[in-house]
Amino acid sequence: MDYKDSELIWEKTGSRKVLHTAIFDVKEQHEKNAKLGIEGDYIAIDAPVWVSIIAVIDGCFCMVRQFRHAYGKITVEFPGGLVGEGEDPATAAARELHEETGLRPGSMKLLAALNPNPAIFGNIVYFYLAEDPVDTGKNNPDSDEILNYMRVPIEEVFESFGNSEYCHAFVGTALALYLREKKM
Repeated sequence: MDYKDSELIWEKTGSRKVLHTAIFDVKEQHEKNAKLGIEGDYIAIDAPVWVSIIAVIDGCFCMVRQFRHAYGKITVEFPGGLVGEGEDPATAAARELHEETGLRPGSMKLLAALNPNPAIFGNIVYFYLAEDPVDTGKNNPDSDEILNYMRVPIEEVFESFGNSEYCHAFVGTALALYLREKKM
């Protein structure tokens, strides 16, 4: 059956917080589709805005290697993190890049603003390309952020994505955006 766009829209008629954490809130939302006469309760995760930063130096991506608690394993990812309340995403991206790698971008170019999973998340992830980064030689991660900064040849990241430590879906998204930007 093909639905008209107006039939696809649900209206939120109520919401209650089910769980509050330091990183996100889980809400139960009561919603109804007036056009089709159905309603129900749905779970939504209210998380802050995130950033992910692609920086390139001498044919290498600037990556971080760290343990991910929920996954229980070490991953290799592009630097990134949370945008502070009231903070500009580009400013947050430059801050996160410096904190995790010691790099300062010459400039930041927004590649895309995407939703990580619209089925349950309401937030946005901004993907930036840090152009002409300068290495200050000193990173400054958060106190519980234990990570290693590494430069990985671009080809190696593409070849490794989807294997073992290169499993973060944001890495795949960043790689696709990088390819589009570089018209590869």
